[in-house]
Amino acid sequence: IYVFTVTGEDVFGRKILAYNLYIAKHDPRFNKEIDKKTGYRTHSILCMPIVNYDGEVVGVAQIINKVSGDHAFQPQDIEVFKRYLIFCGLGITNAQLFEMSVQEYKRNQLLLNLARGIFKEQSNLEKLVQKIMLESQELLKCERCTVYLCDNSFTLDDDGTSMTNDVRKASCAKEVSFSKVFDLFAKDGGNIHIPSAIELSKSKNAQIARHVVMTGNFLNISDIELDGKFGKGPFVDEDGFVTKSMLCMPIYNTERQIFGVTQLINKKNGAAFIDSDANIMEAFAIFTGLGIHNCQMYETAVKLMAKQKVALEVLSYHASAGVEESERLENAVIPSVGELKLDRFDFNDLVIDDDETLKCVIALFKDTGIINEFKIPYDVICRWTCSVKKNYRPVTYHNWRHAFNVAQSMYTMVFTGGLSPVFSKLDLFCLLVGCLCHDLDHRGTNNAFQVKAASPLAILYSTSVMEHHHFDHCIMILNSEGNNIFGGLSPDVYRQAIKGLEHAILSTDLALYFRKRGEFKEMLSNGPVDFHETPQKDLLIAMMMTACDVAAITKPWEIQQSVAQLVANEFFEQGDIEKKEFGEKPVAMMDREKKEELPKMQVGFIDAICIPVYQMFAELNPKLSPMYDGVVNNRNNWQSLADSIQHERESEAEIKVKNSETSKNTSKAADNSENGSTKRKNPGTEVNQKTPKTSSSNETQMNLKNQGKHDLAKKKKFDHNDSKKGNKKTKICSLQ
Repeated sequence: IYVFTVTGEDVFGRKILAYNLYIAKHDPRFNKEIDKKTGYRTHSILCMPIVNYDGEVVGVAQIINKVSGDHAFQPQDIEVFKRYLIFCGLGITNAQLFEMSVQEYKRNQLLLNLARGIFKEQSNLEKLVQKIMLESQELLKCERCTVYLCDNSFTLDDDGTSMTNDVRKASCAKEVSFSKVFDLFAKDGGNIHIPSAIELSKSKNAQIARHVVMTGNFLNISDIELDGKFGKGPFVDEDGFVTKSMLCMPIYNTERQIFGVTQLINKKNGAAFIDSDANIMEAFAIFTGLGIHNCQMYETAVKLMAKQKVALEVLSYHASAGVEESERLENAVIPSVGELKLDRFDFNDLVIDDDETLKCVIALFKDTGIINEFKIPYDVICRWTCSVKKNYRPVTYHNWRHAFNVAQSMYTMVFTGGLSPVFSKLDLFCLLVGCLCHDLDHRGTNNAFQVKAASPLAILYSTSVMEHHHFDHCIMILNSEGNNIFGGLSPDVYRQAIKGLEHAILSTDLALYFRKRGEFKEMLSNGPVDFHETPQKDLLIAMMMTACDVAAITKPWEIQQSVAQLVANEFFEQGDIEKKEFGEKPVAMMDREKKEELPKMQVGFIDAICIPVYQMFAELNPKLSPMYDGVVNNRNNWQSLADSIQHERESEAEIKVKNSETSKNTSKAADNSENGSTKRKNPGTEVNQKTPKTSSSNETQMNLKNQGKHDLAKKKKFDHNDSKKGNKKTKICSLQ
């Protein structure tokens, strides 16, 4: 017998089972390979469990090879070992209890900090989310934390599938969309990154978040590639970040509706997330939900108050279109688009009156087939057009005329520019309506002015202040009696139309243009683009809205000059208000005292904003080249004017210098004449010989002006195509 099983009792009267192997190598459970690898020879093993006070096994202890004798452990050894392990059990239990208390303390501290953050940061959602993410990231020691906020709140039905609060069940996770996403990397020092729509569409982590919204279950994935539920690896983002493990949990509001998802990714030590992490995460999700819900409620309350003020202001100023005007348009004969020359890039609205612009709008809707396609009553489309015109204030530039020109430019880009195969009838409907409404109720001041003045609009909208107001005003007109041109759409198509309309109008904010321009350029550089995909089409629409919004810069020079002066006058009017109301000196383009620098500022505007977008469209489709050629030609003309003004200033400065030198020489000659008369007998002759002949100031000025005219004949020319001769590649999108 080589194995002895010993049964005894500990000091508490509980039975203890011990294994005493006299010769370990004869036991089939002993692994002889260990001795071969280590070079150690195992003779005997005494193995006993470690139990706590409740009799639960918390560990196992082994002692190997008694030093004396034949290495076998004796009964007295077993008794000593048994009593020793009693203290081991007590010590381990105490250590575990202490560790649990420390973890519970940390968890309570997290919850307390989150509670403080909820009450401190109720006015700013981004700051609140950032604080919550930093706290959780610090506690759980993870590399990345992401919070997704849904467009709609979801609730679970009987079978556990998420349904939106308007009882519209989503058939797949792709129907779950996120309104805001906050991404925080530990290496970025607490700076939040907000992914773009294209980044979200490609992100596998976002797909997992959508799955959690749909199922309502939290996920603890130790190895996402081995798990295999969410596709094959590698799970690598465009910035090179590799997702290995993940803890993902839904966020609920007070009504137990899912309105977001939290993700913790990759523990810093490389280990997987454990149950205690999940417990902390659960508490984190609860407090996140409460905090975000409270913050959203606070923002909603503030916005409602501001919205009320704006509504009262708008309603006091605006009214629906008059019956007489709308009936006159309804009964008018509408010429074709070709007769009105609306399909030309060089269209000139300066030669037609306001009534003619209304007819032109109806002609655009007729030519596109929108009226028949969506069964719009003719009196409704006429009344809506007149109401939109009436809801533009008589400001210098951002008025009905500008909106009409933007709509005409959009029609020309789509049909004359060869982009029509990209868009559906609904897309065209939203684009034309968006162009006509994109500056509704414009006050002649920009977003920066609204923020500086702390106007009700600035309080109501945190970003893209005026653009959000234009969209809301557009919705107000649609909701007015007899003006709902979307009335024939089904509920689903109506929601799609409103979403497209909002995207089109908000895209006219130049602050968004610069970020999207880089994405658009990168997209085109990667080869043929399928614009039928939603992210790509949305990006194309955003660029087209900007191109149409500033399309006056592409018109013939006479039109461009007139429009530029209108824009400058409106800017100067804002600058005058800033001087009067704020006591501040406005920026150069709004400073009336610097109006002579208009050509120079126009060149800067063209280089920074216009040239890049029109150049990309010309490369996208050669039929859009007239817009690029027009802006280049106008850029040359503005540069010539700027050079002329600069030359005149230099000439005036040179004249002043020469006049000053002439005056000094004349004075010096007079002094010499007086001094010489006292020393010489014939001073008159001597003075006449030494006094220099000086031309008059008028003669000098005339000579310099003639020289200036000669210099102005040498004008600079600008052509962006010079740098691309010989290697220009035209990218034509696949429109079929």
